[in-house]
Formats: sequence, C-alpha cells, structure tokens
Amino acid sequence: MSMRRLLALAPLFAALAAGAGTARADGPTVVELFTSQGCYSCPPAERFLGDLADRDGILALEFHVDYWDNLNYGSAGKWKDPWSSPAFTARQRDYNVQIRGRTGVYTPQMVVDGKFEAVGSREGAVESVIEDARARAGKRVEVAAVPDGGGLKVSLKGGPDRAGGVWLVSFLRREATRVLRGENHGKLLVNHNVVTEMRRIGAWDGKDRTIDVASVANDGKRGCAVLVQAGEAGPILGAARCPAAGS
Repeated sequence: MSMRRLLALAPLFAALAAGAGTARADGPTVVELFTSQGCYSCPPAERFLGDLADRDGILALEFHVDYWDNLNYGSAGKWKDPWSSPAFTARQRDYNVQIRGRTGVYTPQMVVDGKFEAVGSREGAVESVIEDARARAGKRVEVAAVPDGGGLKVSLKGGPDRAGGVWLVSFLRREATRVLRGENHGKLLVNHNVVTEMRRIGAWDGKDRTIDVASVANDGKRGCAVLVQAGEAGPILGAARCPAAGS
C-alpha cells in the first residue's frame, strides 16, 4: 500500500481505534470469570480480567468456585479460597448446561453476556467472543442506576419482550491474597471485581419499571452492578454499573 493511501486512511483508523474502547449505548458487555485461588492455571486469566475491568464498555466480574477447595496438592495440601461459594459453582454449572450442553465445569472459564464461553487465559479467543457477543447482542434492556440516599433507584426500559430477573451484584474492587497452600502456594494473587453476593431485587417482564434498592455498598473498596438476566444463568438482557460514590 502506498504512503499516500495510508495517509488517506489514517482518519478512518483513528476513528476505529477511538471507538474500540467506548461504552455501548445499550450498556456494557458482561464478562464473568469463573476461577479459584487453588487453580494453578487461573492467575493469567485473573490478570486478564483485571485488564478487561479497566475498559469502557465492559463489566468484568470474578466468581470464585468451591470445587478446588478440597483438592489436595501433595505436600502443599489444600487451599480454601476465601471468596469461593457453592452458589457460584452452581451458576457456572448452569451456564455450561445452557451453552455447552454439559454439566462439566472447568477453570479458568469466561462467560460473555451469558451466551458464549472461552478459556479465560486465552486472550485472543476471549476477545473474539466479546466481539461476537456485541455483534449478536440484539435488543437489550436499558438499565440506569441513580443514587438515592444510601441506596439506588434502578430504571429499566425497552429491551426484549422476555422475562428475566433483576440482580444486584456486589463485589470487591481489588483484593490481594498470599496463598499459603495448594497449587499456588507462595504466590501473591491479585483479584479484581470479586463477587461476594448476588441479590435478586426484582423481575423484568418486558415493561418499563423502576426498582428502589434501600442500601448498597459502593465506595473505594466495594462496588456493585445491576444485571437483567433470563433464567438463573441465561442470556444477559441488560446491565449497568452502579454510579461512583458521590456522583
């Protein structure tokens, strides 16, 4: 390609690059990482999730499963992940039934918009899945969360005529843990947007509505988001981050 042609295309390349990291008008793409501090192959995926968490247009969440907690790694013994939960294992299993048609689970696994999955440490594959999810997103519920005293006022409108649940997801923004036993013994692991609770706050029936949430924890250490999801672990119909404290 000639230099003249490259110069002529430069504005287009700049526009594409500027748009690549911008937020979508219909809310963020939701990326969920299923991981464990007891999993030797998981730290690269956790670092990648930290990178994704800094991007506009992506809501990155980290779910710690519990099936690694009782595995004995020789002389290094077992490691109980402090953030693990059987509820998060159940969520991952439900996803795998819906997406892969099997109950088997693995780590690290990333699920995108509740419809697609990839090995969490394979960055190229995850990036492709994110682009595919965006291209095939369809009509989504517009979700807005506005501070209301110590709580939130969540408004939902538009979107598909499909039933779903409305969930408040609470997470820790960044946690560092020195792992003393198990496959990752001796390592300092840094985790991002570690989910601690999913609480159902309402239902979506295709009609515009507002939901009042009495109290939320949203500060420098803790954050939250709102998800509208079909079924217990079906497609994400809409999502929004909670506004920053003081906004």
